Amino acid sequence: MATVDAGSSGSRRVVHTETRSPIEVILARVVYYVFGVIEVLIAARFVLRLLGANRDAGFVAFIYSFTAIFMVPFEAVFKTQTAAGAAFEGSALLALAVYALIAWGIVTLVRAVSPRRSSETVERVEKSEDTTSQQ
Repeated sequence: MATVDAGSSGSRRVVHTETRSPIEVILARVVYYVFGVIEVLIAARFVLRLLGANRDAGFVAFIYSFTAIFMVPFEAVFKTQTAAGAAFEGSALLALAVYALIAWGIVTLVRAVSPRRSSETVERVEKSEDTTSQQ
């Protein structure tokens, strides 16, 4: 915000400047954030299954139950290989790749239909009269 004195006329102008991100940039950030959270949780599921984590532990149970809805489309794709309590869940790796592609596709579609690519700067000028010079 800049204040500009208009000289001897007794009025002042206040200029407010702000930069606004285009809506497509905001949408892209939201999509990447949401899909990023989903992918981190699926990756945590993969690592926990690979290390043979105890399903009765609270954190492990939370991760498994939360990611179950996202794993449904991929459960029957690969057979889970188990050895000594640890499991290699190939379907989790497939889910990571597919969800990354879905996020990329959504963001690419949003950017393709968007009319602008850069931020816009908006300036608003307010004028105020100096009450001491009016007497």
